[in-house]
Amino acid sequence: MEANFFDSDVPSPWGDNDFVVVYRGGDDMPWCDNDFVISCERAFAEAKEGSSDEFLQECILRLLSALVHSRRLKDVKRGIAILEASLARTNSSLPKGDKLYLLAVGCYRSGDYSRSRELVDECLGIAPDWRSAQILKKKVEDRIKKDLQGDDTVIGIVVAGIAAAGVALVGGIVAALARRN
Repeated sequence: MEANFFDSDVPSPWGDNDFVVVYRGGDDMPWCDNDFVISCERAFAEAKEGSSDEFLQECILRLLSALVHSRRLKDVKRGIAILEASLARTNSSLPKGDKLYLLAVGCYRSGDYSRSRELVDECLGIAPDWRSAQILKKKVEDRIKKDLQGDDTVIGIVVAGIAAAGVALVGGIVAALARRN
């Protein structure tokens, strides 16, 4: 299995404290604040000017990770767009599994749970033991299940309302017919 620094067993190429979770959302996934995204953008801009390809690749992945973990939907959508474009290119030097995982996170964060599930399944097809992907898959499935239960509740309320309205309508027709006779 290819080393993947998004998995908790593999050390981050930026050290232990570089990817700091600033605060957490209700979904227990790490979030980044705007300052962290900006610092990643600066590091990437600096790396483009004369750094090794390996360091540049690390900076790109760090920026993409910060974007899809951002609190700002605008950043998440930008990360998604960059990752989709990168996946479409065959000459991209970024590992496909990392791009798929980050894209799955971005889709999850933007509310596209079915697409996130497809992408995380593809990640697990590449690396079945990838714990971060397994955890994300569980979160996605829990969210889809929760949304479906919510939809069932709404459907139940609507059906009950229609049934109650139907009973009232039938009752009104019967009453009108009874008065007529």
